[in-house]
Amino acid sequence: MADDGYSGVFGAFPYAFRRSDSRLFRSYVLVGGLLAAALALFFTFAVVVSIASTLGTGEGTITFVRSIFVFLGLLVVAPVVAPVLFVARRHRRTGSDGRYDAGLALAGYCFVVATYAGLVASMPASFELDGEPVTRPEPSGLSAPVVEILYGIPELLSWTIPFAAAIGIYVAHRRLG
Repeated sequence: MADDGYSGVFGAFPYAFRRSDSRLFRSYVLVGGLLAAALALFFTFAVVVSIASTLGTGEGTITFVRSIFVFLGLLVVAPVVAPVLFVARRHRRTGSDGRYDAGLALAGYCFVVATYAGLVASMPASFELDGEPVTRPEPSGLSAPVVEILYGIPELLSWTIPFAAAIGIYVAHRRLG
């Protein structure tokens, strides 16, 4: 068996970094890798806290909630990792294409920004934290018009922002590849 340069998800990151000529993509490998690791850690801790806080309770709904954490973690981490995996696969099969690499890096960065925008859009107007009422901050500064638009999106539709960006990664892969 010939050594193709990487094996699995973890090996794809250094392989794609070494093989790509695009500085934008190389920066995405670093940022996306760190972000994917942080998100995976966050969701792992969320599952551990969920298990610890529901220990001793009956099965059923609690088990479903735990599995939702895992599912949501995959839905968030997979699109962050996807551009790196696509580029590593392409380099292994057909060789270098700087336009493809840069396009997927741009799509990956768009997903990261869209995920943050989706979080802002999902923020309720008011909520309770430790029994105290809290209201979301008023937008100010240069980003105020964008934040106002995001606040105007119904909370139930906030997931569509990162979903559209994840679809954008796949579209970029198909169009540029």
